Amino acid sequence: MSNLKTLGYSDWFESKADDEKIAAHDVARVVSVHKDSYTVTKGGEDIFAELSGNLLYSADSAIDLPTTGDWVYADFFDEDTHAIIYGVFPRKTLLKRKTAGKLVDFQLIAANIDVAFIIQSLNENFNLRRLERYLVMVNESGIKPIILLSKSDLIPNEEINEIKEKILAISPKTTVMEFSNLNQESIDSIIGLLKSGSSYCLLGSSGVGKTTLLNSIIGGDQFETQSVSKIQSKGRHTTTSRQLVRLENGAMIIDTPGMRELGSLSVDEGLDETFSEILELSQSCKFANCSHTNEKGCAILAAIERGELSEERYQNYLKMKRESDFNQMSYLDKRKKDKDFGKLVKATMKNKRR
Repeated sequence: MSNLKTLGYSDWFESKADDEKIAAHDVARVVSVHKDSYTVTKGGEDIFAELSGNLLYSADSAIDLPTTGDWVYADFFDEDTHAIIYGVFPRKTLLKRKTAGKLVDFQLIAANIDVAFIIQSLNENFNLRRLERYLVMVNESGIKPIILLSKSDLIPNEEINEIKEKILAISPKTTVMEFSNLNQESIDSIIGLLKSGSSYCLLGSSGVGKTTLLNSIIGGDQFETQSVSKIQSKGRHTTTSRQLVRLENGAMIIDTPGMRELGSLSVDEGLDETFSEILELSQSCKFANCSHTNEKGCAILAAIERGELSEERYQNYLKMKRESDFNQMSYLDKRKKDKDFGKLVKATMKNKRR
């Protein structure tokens, strides 16, 4: 178990373990996920793994399958060169988003993450409304956010301080740090945040410098990077899968693909935490059923009129709230249809056997 402890296998996970499965299988952590296979580790080498047939076919959705950072029950074969995964531990945290496009389902990003570094670059890419979306996703997952502002060498200190003030105005308790991959001192400050046995992830859209930062932390060009388009100031996708990287100091960090679309799927808690001042204002409205659109005595509208609450921030909140409500209804409807179809298939197979 000592090797597992270095991978973050804490008392919390030990207390959640299934006694029967622990007796029958080994414990491992998922390092990376590929299309039809996985890489896992017990603290030594990374080992190729596949899902057992029972786990694969009993899963109702992607949320029931392993993702990067998960703890799993597995059997190992051929001198630990191959493994079969039989089950997934309960998750302490789960970072997920709505699948891109019209499909209403979850896309799992990473599990059992302690801290998420949300990276925004200090050039034209910086967007306060997009940052709010990342904060909602991270807060919903119960993960501690830290905001990193990359490419600090591109703009004057006065502009950096103005941007930091805007961020702290919407998220006053969050740590905000600027850095440049060309400045080792700022990289060392980020490395100083990484604690042995803890798991971190890098979040941000393409081109903000996530993979370059990871290479700077590791101290080499282990991961491929690509340049940013000068015309659109947009980055090209370099990271195409999520991989758990173990650092020399014992911390673990996951790079994630750049996300151009951050659909909200049932994120009520994340919205309440990210937009806490809006929730607090709503308690002071004159009417309990206030819709916060045109009523007299609406505390939110009054705060906007006084300049205490940004109209843009409130509109972003409303937009995400509508998305979340719509997607949650659609998702529940989809799950019901999936389960009904699953029952039909099982009944058909049972009748065939007769």
